[in-house]
Amino acid sequence: MAPEGYARPELLVETDWLEAHLGDTNLRIVDCDVADMYRRAHIRNAVGIPEHHYLKHPSYANNPKGYPLVTPPDPFAQLMERMGIGDDTLVVAYDVSGSLYAARFWWVLNHYGHTQVRVLNGGWDKWFGENRPMSVEAPRPPRATFTPRQDPNLICTLDYGVSRVGKPETVFLDVRTDAEWEGANDRGNLRAGHVPGAVHLEWSRFIASDRPRTFKPAQELRAMLEERGVTPDKEIITY
Repeated sequence: MAPEGYARPELLVETDWLEAHLGDTNLRIVDCDVADMYRRAHIRNAVGIPEHHYLKHPSYANNPKGYPLVTPPDPFAQLMERMGIGDDTLVVAYDVSGSLYAARFWWVLNHYGHTQVRVLNGGWDKWFGENRPMSVEAPRPPRATFTPRQDPNLICTLDYGVSRVGKPETVFLDVRTDAEWEGANDRGNLRAGHVPGAVHLEWSRFIASDRPRTFKPAQELRAMLEERGVTPDKEIITY
C-alpha cells in the first residue's frame, strides 16, 4: 500500500460515481446482503443474489460442520448468468454489513477470473444516507455468458498452508473476531483457536466504526498492518 494512498484505488467506487453510471448497460450492481434485505429496498437497478449470499458450496447445507468452500465453477457460472453478469460486465458489489459480504463477492469473482468488479465504499448505509436512487423492484437482467477461469494463486490449500507455518517470509493474518482468535467462540467448528504464529487484526478494524462505514484511510491501514509485520515483502495468507 503506497504511503500516498491505496495501492489499488480502482477496487473501490464512490457513491457519486455509481449514481452517475446507474444507466450504463454494461454495469451490474449486486446487493450482497440476505434476500429479505434486498426485497425491502436496494440501489436502483441492483440485482440480489438468488442463492445463499455467501456463495457456499451446495454440500455445506447438508453438513454445516463441514468446510464452507466456494460454489463450484459450473453452478457459479449459471448463477452469474442468471444475474446478468457476463465475461465483460463491470460489477459493483455492496452491502449493509461493513462490506463484509461485498468483499466476499468481489473475491469469488476474482477467484473465477472476473477482475472487473468493484466494492461500493460505504455500501448501502452511505447510499441511503445520501438519499440516492432506491427501488423495491427487481430488474430483469439481460442474458449473459460467464466463463469461469479459476485462479489458483488466490487459494491457499490446507497442505500448502501447513507447509508455510513457521516460515519467516510468510505471515498468517487472522481477520476473525477477537473471540474466535482467542478460542472463546468456535462458531460450531470442531476445533477452536488459531494458526500457530499467526497475527490478528479483526476485519472490522479496516472499516470506520461510525456510519457510513467506509474503508479507513490508506495510511491508517498501512500502519496497522505494518505494526503486525504484514508488509509487502512478505507472503500473506489470510483467513
